[in-house]
Order: sequence, then structure tokens, then C-alpha cells
Amino acid sequence: MGATAGRTTGVEVLRDLLERRLPAPPIVAALDFALDEVEESRVVFALVPGEEHCNFLGSVHGGVYATLLDSAAGGAVQSTLPQGTACTSLDLSVKFLRSNTVDTGKVRAIGTVVSRGRQTALAQAQSVDAKDRLLAHATSSCMLFPLPTP
Repeated sequence: MGATAGRTTGVEVLRDLLERRLPAPPIVAALDFALDEVEESRVVFALVPGEEHCNFLGSVHGGVYATLLDSAAGGAVQSTLPQGTACTSLDLSVKFLRSNTVDTGKVRAIGTVVSRGRQTALAQAQSVDAKDRLLAHATSSCMLFPLPTP
């Protein structure tokens, strides 16, 4: 994906990832989650928790959900960017609201853009279970920057 960064708009890159015209980033394979939906200012990632995601207490590690939420928030911002522009997270604030285990089932992280300027953007993401119960909420500030021309 790095080689294609900046050659198309952010939403086009995400749609290419969704349609598997581009390979998924390595973190997606490492944690076994997937991009499920893409539209401008909104993306959805999904994860089915497994034993490999659990901490020593038997619940899904908070870092797994933080990564999922960060991906959703950052993806939402990415979906608004013009060609030649990229973004990176400046911060991430996560509130865990419910315990998650392998019995939770499919979890969706829905990222949306709250505000976007020329240099920064604010996004939020919510993770929900199959019954649309809120599991966690995150906010993220992202820095926007021009990519070097190839």
C-alpha cells in the first residue's frame, strides 16, 4: 500500500483495499480483522475475537480494540483526503464500556469524521457487538500532511 499512497484519493485507496485490489496492511493480518464498509467520512472494520486476542484474564486485550478503533477513526479521516495527502494519528483516547471475550462474537468498529481542517482532523470510533450494544468509544486527532511527489 505504501507504494500507492498519494496516487489516488483516500477513499479510492480504501475502496481498493475493500475490493482486494490492494493487499491489506500487515496489522490487518496480524490481528485478523477486516475492512467491511467504506464511504466518504465513514469506515467500518470488523473483528471476530479469538483466543489469540485474549489477555491472561481471558478477556480480549484492550490493545486489540484500541487498534481496531484507531484503524476506524484514521480510516474515516483517510476517506476524506485528496490525492497527495496522508494522515497519521496524533492521539487516541479510548473508553472501554463492556467486557469482551471470545463469546462476544463479531465486533464492528465504526469510524466517522467529526471535523476536518487543512492540517488536522478529529474523528471518533465506536465498537459495537452483533446486537449493536456499545462496547467502546474512541476519539482521535490526526495530522494531515502532503506526501512527496514520486
